[in-house]
Amino acid sequence: MFGPWIVTLLCGLLGATLVQANLGPPAVLNLGPEIIETYLTQALKNHDATAILHELPLLSAMQEGSGGIPILDGLMRSILRYTIWMRVTSANILQLVIQPSTYDQELVVRIPLDMVAGLNTPLIKTLVQFQMNTEIQALIRVEKSKSGPARLNLSDCSSSENTLRLSLLNKLSFMVNSLANNVMNLLVPALPQMVKNHLCPVIQQAFDDMYSDFLKLATAPVGLSPGALTFDLLSPAIQDSNIMLNLKAKLLDSQARVTNWFNSSVSSLMETTPDGAPFSLLLRQDLVNGVVNTLVPKEELVILLRFVIPEIARQLQEDIKEINAEAANKLGPTQMVKIATYSGPQIVLNEDGATAAQSIILEVFPTNTDVRPFFSLGIETNYEAQFYMEGDRFMLNFNNISIDRIKLMISDIKLFNPDILKSTLTKILNYTLLPNENGKVRTGVPLSLVRALGYEKSMLSVNKGALKLTPVSF
Repeated sequence: MFGPWIVTLLCGLLGATLVQANLGPPAVLNLGPEIIETYLTQALKNHDATAILHELPLLSAMQEGSGGIPILDGLMRSILRYTIWMRVTSANILQLVIQPSTYDQELVVRIPLDMVAGLNTPLIKTLVQFQMNTEIQALIRVEKSKSGPARLNLSDCSSSENTLRLSLLNKLSFMVNSLANNVMNLLVPALPQMVKNHLCPVIQQAFDDMYSDFLKLATAPVGLSPGALTFDLLSPAIQDSNIMLNLKAKLLDSQARVTNWFNSSVSSLMETTPDGAPFSLLLRQDLVNGVVNTLVPKEELVILLRFVIPEIARQLQEDIKEINAEAANKLGPTQMVKIATYSGPQIVLNEDGATAAQSIILEVFPTNTDVRPFFSLGIETNYEAQFYMEGDRFMLNFNNISIDRIKLMISDIKLFNPDILKSTLTKILNYTLLPNENGKVRTGVPLSLVRALGYEKSMLSVNKGALKLTPVSF
């Protein structure tokens, strides 16, 4: 075990290198308008919204509204009373439009409707058809709650006469055309309210389903080896045309016990998806470090140097000879090096790439039976961290380890400047520590989010203080 002063030294070395950027939530799932439109459209299909349009009570709505239109005479009312068949014969929900509102934390959802209605009476043997185009508009807002986190809500669902267009599809006799025009005049005030009354509740249900699906995607657990990473909603937000789910996170061990919480947030990472990407997932630097430390925990490596890398063992012996020739002669065939890491690699994320810093204790023993080392060194290392996606797996690889600083802690041979060992120690770490840590992260971390949102490939990019996942083909 290391003494408190050694631990303090390690913390000092590493703390000088790392600067955490904890200004936003631990993770942010940023959903662009394309994703919102796709999921809401599917939710409307799941609730069979077009079937609701087919069942619109056109005739009864017109009869209820006819009394308020002075231009209708007794003959028109009589025709309506004896209409034997009138209904929507075809209905389509056209492509939804998601756009920003003029107000903060609000989205406008426009749902265009295209319908064809048919009319028949005993006076007309041919079916009279007319086309109806209208639009429903609703608002998605962030609403605060006294009992829990804020949530997204859909409100102000309505249809207006200003978006209604009616046209006769087939021209018949003058009398029939006149009748059809009068019928359409009756529909103008009746249809918007009818669409609102019958379709808006379905749109509300579809939105609730969509929001529930988004939360399930955002909070799906991520399996680690060992343990898992889980998310919960911190708060929703809206910016431009995007829905942003700010998430808190926790790491669990193999027994599902919480080992680390990530839930503090000074401000939101209010960043839209780049270049029109349909979505992005941002992971804060300390959360990335939490995952890496779970995969690569602190440990102790013991290497019989002459058996593993004999040429470097000989080079180390030559270096020690410069310090103390008598000590170098005591190095036997089982000369041993112990490498103890105080923690896993600590990731630093910047615009120009990712690096990893790690503080270690390295001890050199003359043989594997000795209990007291020649010397103990505190070493601060730095190396490249390469993040990438391979299929649906989050991958990490470490490269090119280097030594930034070396501190002589204990020496049994004499006081010396440890920098004379720097080149040899760098080789030892590249041959031993680096492959060991890469082996622990080789299988990667599964991320099902990309395929769940309908995309096959994704990429990881590094921002200052955050790691960003976006789809490749969009």
